[in-house]
Amino acid sequence: MKSKIKVGLASLLSVLFIATGCTPDQPKESATKATEKKEKTEQTTDANTGASEQKKTSLEDLKDEYDVVIVGAGGGGMSAAIQAKDMGMNPVIFEKMPVAGGNTVKASAGMNASGTKFQKEAGVKDSNDLFFDETLKGGKETNDKELLRYFVDSSANAIDWLDGMGITLNNLTVTGGMSVKRTHRPADGSAVGQYLVEGLLRNVHERDIPLFTDADVKDIKENDGAVSGVKVKFNNKDEKEIKTKAVVVATGGFGANLDMVTSYNKDLDGFVTTNQAGSQGDGVKMIEKLGGDTVDMKEIQIHPTVEQETSFLVTEAVRGEGAILVSQEGKRFVNELETRDNVSAAIIGLKDQYAYLVLDSGVKDRVKAIDFYEKQGFVKKGESIADLAKEINMDAKTLENTMTTWNDNVKAKKDADFGRTTGMDNDLSKGPFYAIKIAPGIHHTMGGAKINTKAQVLKKDGTPITGLYAAGEASGGLHGKNRIGGNAVADIIIYGRQAGTQSSDFVKSLKK
Repeated sequence: MKSKIKVGLASLLSVLFIATGCTPDQPKESATKATEKKEKTEQTTDANTGASEQKKTSLEDLKDEYDVVIVGAGGGGMSAAIQAKDMGMNPVIFEKMPVAGGNTVKASAGMNASGTKFQKEAGVKDSNDLFFDETLKGGKETNDKELLRYFVDSSANAIDWLDGMGITLNNLTVTGGMSVKRTHRPADGSAVGQYLVEGLLRNVHERDIPLFTDADVKDIKENDGAVSGVKVKFNNKDEKEIKTKAVVVATGGFGANLDMVTSYNKDLDGFVTTNQAGSQGDGVKMIEKLGGDTVDMKEIQIHPTVEQETSFLVTEAVRGEGAILVSQEGKRFVNELETRDNVSAAIIGLKDQYAYLVLDSGVKDRVKAIDFYEKQGFVKKGESIADLAKEINMDAKTLENTMTTWNDNVKAKKDADFGRTTGMDNDLSKGPFYAIKIAPGIHHTMGGAKINTKAQVLKKDGTPITGLYAAGEASGGLHGKNRIGGNAVADIIIYGRQAGTQSSDFVKSLKK
């Protein structure tokens, strides 16, 4: 397999604060070709999203007016809708794709939260201040501190809120840039995305919240400076204007719009993307049309561990549960649980510009997503380390020495080579052994609409657009220059719920 990372490396590495001097030697892949490959991949993986089992609201049930219109049926949109419904509102969700879930269904590691009941049960000592400080450090001190403060202080309650709806995230792991286990995932250690989407959808349906798919919101209407409705195209043909007093934009980012990505960072041309095809930046564009401000649009995150032929993200939990990264030479080259930007840059800095995640059966038992990767053909297996080395054309003696050194580090609780301090609870000594070939891919757009802690969309003068709210990847500022793994799921739940609360309070104020 050839690496898909071929262009602008010197500039990109400069941005990522690692100077390597490496020179790409392969022709770049066009953004169009990468998009076509991505769409083909998604067609083959739809079955894994539970898409075929989703209920669809009939157009016969469409009303002319709703209290709150939510644009987008990912985790943020569904959280907003559930909260609004529970506050006595009559919300509706419009989703342009054929199925609900958005990028949320692809989320893998888990949801970060501090001071939770599940951490306390596991004996994990954590605090909101520590969560704040480590997220700020990960974002290069550029995060919006007010958004971040509300985010960390609301995180434990968000875990309780989900748990109260039968969405229990009580299995703990760690992601890059975090010093304690605060990444919450399903009890069996599986990827969080599908579990979360299925749970939120169940709660949407239990509350009889109408959710229209193939419903593409094209425009947000405004009257006298306040939101008044949306224009929606149904099934790619019929357009209708729906009246409302409040709109929540939860359309996700623009990571699948490679033309838009490269307009902000040309060095990302040719990279594969982990994003679902609907992540085109629609919400941000509509907000800008209304005079809404944006922030951090040039801050686009690449994820270090992406299977390049399918653009499938390999969860950070694999490293959090003990896996290491090795080069084709069979050597470690980075602290695997550094922040995503630094790990990505280290991989790009290798001669081959790819690496292998190497793990044992213990990691595979603790991270159920690996079973799925194995079914997809991503995983190479060897009964011994030497067997594995043969499978991936690696020098066996070098890999064996690397594994022995690592296991000694785990035993001593000290990584003398790269200073890793987390994901070292278990060594890699339980055969069979496994390897997954990975390289970085476009993953998350940190930029988006500028919001305040009430999830209100702000104009350039800092005043809110009346009746307009945004949540999740459609908004910006929370993550700064680099997002910490596990914070995106927390973002959609915390600010999705807040958007539902604040939009409902606003509509109630108009009815008094």
